[in-house]
Amino acid sequence: MRRAKSFLLWLVIIAVLAVIGHFMSRRSPGDPITGTARVMDGDSLLIGSTRVRLHGIDAPERDQECKDANGKTYSCGRTATRALANAIARRSVTCEPVAVDRYDRDVAICRVNDVDLAETMVRGGYAVDYFSRGRYEDAEREARNARRGLWAGEFQAPSSWRRTRCTALH
Repeated sequence: MRRAKSFLLWLVIIAVLAVIGHFMSRRSPGDPITGTARVMDGDSLLIGSTRVRLHGIDAPERDQECKDANGKTYSCGRTATRALANAIARRSVTCEPVAVDRYDRDVAICRVNDVDLAETMVRGGYAVDYFSRGRYEDAEREARNARRGLWAGEFQAPSSWRRTRCTALH
């Protein structure tokens, strides 16, 4: 009995240390990230080995499809990816991390020549304002009123599309 209690105590100590280690290993946003970016999708970049998610927006996922103004299905995820690549146009990108997400990516405000890439994506209708506390609200309103990009036809919010997709896979 005593041996079982001792073993149980050690298990509890190990579990507590593992939990503390997990929370202590979570990193904070780092220094600015600058360099040549590889576009992963409409709101994600790779700069060197650092994965970056554009702060405050949500773009369609790479495999997501939408409908254009004529009701024709198109790959809005690939269109958003190309739009971000075109906005960068092989120029150096500078990102100011504001958070680290659950996938250990830096969530950052990224710019090319002082132009906010997230705002460019929203204003063009390739992404939606997403948890930005209104940072891109005017840009989204402008895109919606002009019926640019996603707003020209029909689309499912990227966050909703991901939830549906993940549910269907399980």
